[in-house]
Amino acid sequence: MAHPAIAYWQYIARMPYMKTQLVIKDRIRKGGALIERIVWAVPTPVNGCSHQFKYRLYCGLDGATVVRYDNESGKGDHRHLGRDERQQPYLFITLEQLIIDFEADVIRLLGGKNESDY
Repeated sequence: MAHPAIAYWQYIARMPYMKTQLVIKDRIRKGGALIERIVWAVPTPVNGCSHQFKYRLYCGLDGATVVRYDNESGKGDHRHLGRDERQQPYLFITLEQLIIDFEADVIRLLGGKNESDY
């Protein structure tokens, strides 16, 4: 059975042997910017998280990290900001809010430009 939040996103792949579902996988490259989003619905929460998603959302410019959101096992939900990849905890509310927050950071940290400007 599909995870309830999958209804909001295009269903891309199902890997029944792992009991995970790929919810989002996209990559945008324009100029020197790269935005990559990967989200899996997982059967049990990642260690340190209370939700059933494993994700990595990345934005880089000319090879340097601008912002990255992820949830490594044991570290829980967090984000990395700037070239020094300063790490901050992130309060996961919903998948939709995660995407909104990531996109807002991308716009803010790229100097007010949104993805379509690149």
